[in-house]
Amino acid sequence: MSAVDITTSDEEFARVTQPFRHELLAHCYRMLGSAHDAEDIVQETYLRAWRSYGGFENRSSVRTWLYRIATNACLTALQHRSRRESPSALGGPADDPHVEPVLAGPDVAWLQPIPTTWVSSPANDPAAVVALRESLRLALIASMQHLPAQQRAVLMLRDILAFPAAEVATMLDISIPAVKSALQRARARLKEVAPSADDVVEPTEPQARALLEQYIAAFENADPALLEEALRHDAALEMIGSRTWFSGRRTCLPFIATYVLGSPGDWRMLAIEANGQPAAAAYRRGEDGSLHAFGIAVLTVTATGITRIVVFDDPGLLSMFGLPQIH
Repeated sequence: MSAVDITTSDEEFARVTQPFRHELLAHCYRMLGSAHDAEDIVQETYLRAWRSYGGFENRSSVRTWLYRIATNACLTALQHRSRRESPSALGGPADDPHVEPVLAGPDVAWLQPIPTTWVSSPANDPAAVVALRESLRLALIASMQHLPAQQRAVLMLRDILAFPAAEVATMLDISIPAVKSALQRARARLKEVAPSADDVVEPTEPQARALLEQYIAAFENADPALLEEALRHDAALEMIGSRTWFSGRRTCLPFIATYVLGSPGDWRMLAIEANGQPAAAAYRRGEDGSLHAFGIAVLTVTATGITRIVVFDDPGLLSMFGLPQIH
């Protein structure tokens, strides 16, 4: 094949496959619970697709073909990796707000957040944007971790991506009855472990923005009363990396007020969006007086207040969201 033919083939491959990159990344993230792992699998998917593009011959749609490669790459990866955990999946909440958090060992693989911008496209229509956010919520991603890998794949391909059962069977090399059975079991299990999201407010709604601003102001001003107003009575606090978590404002608030808030000026936060939810990128003032990257907090916001705070104490996450390490 000549150099001209190779260039033409590469250009055609890029033209027909690139439009699906954002949604494939979202799919791999839902499967794996890790933004970095999802990135790796998408790169692997495009490499495999590029190598086999000459023999593709449009036997299915390009989208279906790419999802088959990506899903099977995720299933292979999940054979060798632990499921991604959240603190609430490891045990019950702590009753004492003054308990010292118990850090988990290196054997625990933790759930990771993902910047909404990584998986959204300016071309998405409003309805598609809302559907994308709903399918990325941390609570759903955490619940998905309770499903066996193949059930997880079937549920996503059928209920989130709306592929026909016959196409899913072909993608996963199983029978149509096996697809229907896996879907039924996955739906039943998800109903057991997934919290209701009926009253969750979209991050673009004025109430969600107001509660995020109130949350940020409470930390920047070290104001527990302001934070109390923002939290619903049944609010939960999870700190990724720790097995300790709290359920209910009566334990969340004293813990935050005693061990986290500090003094006015100790925190600087920026409003961002992660997993289709309002979130705050956090900087904490160090002994040198500079603000250093701390991590992010992802909020679940309803019409009646904040119901869950998931804190990712990982300074590297700010780079993932395009923010500097020192602010």
